[in-house]
Amino acid sequence: MHCHSLAPVLPKPAAMRVLILGSMPGEASLQAQAYYAHPRNQFWPILAQCLGVANWPDHLPARYQYLAEQGIGLWDVIAQCQRQGSLDSAIKADSISLNPILLLLEQQPNCQLIVCNGQKAGQLFKRYLAASLIENFPNIEWCVMPSTSPAYAALSFVDKYQAWQDKLINFR
Repeated sequence: MHCHSLAPVLPKPAAMRVLILGSMPGEASLQAQAYYAHPRNQFWPILAQCLGVANWPDHLPARYQYLAEQGIGLWDVIAQCQRQGSLDSAIKADSISLNPILLLLEQQPNCQLIVCNGQKAGQLFKRYLAASLIENFPNIEWCVMPSTSPAYAALSFVDKYQAWQDKLINFR
């Protein structure tokens, strides 16, 4: 299956402080045309706790607006690829094309942190973008956080939340 990334969810120009990057949305998210739409993905509950949100609105655009108001953007490392199913391990390496993340950062000069959601996003970011990031944007930190995907069960929700909280607390 040929997969295309979703459009980025971004704060106003120069308002973004944190960019969260996934690899490529899973099938449920692509079908819904919404980030982290799989009902078992822990992204929204983890971010809610990190940001102190008691009740997320059910409507995803309202969640996106809230993230934008907090200076948080969402996007993916991969612009398009071939993949059967939703697992990152099924992405065909020779089919990957990247989103223009460095161009985005030029439009968001106040970005301080890039968070890769999961190992695949981190691996791709490190392989294709980290050197250019360090050279062109030396003040932007980047890190890899535990995947919020339901496929990643090596850590409990509490452990995932704690890792995300420890990283995001300084950027709220």
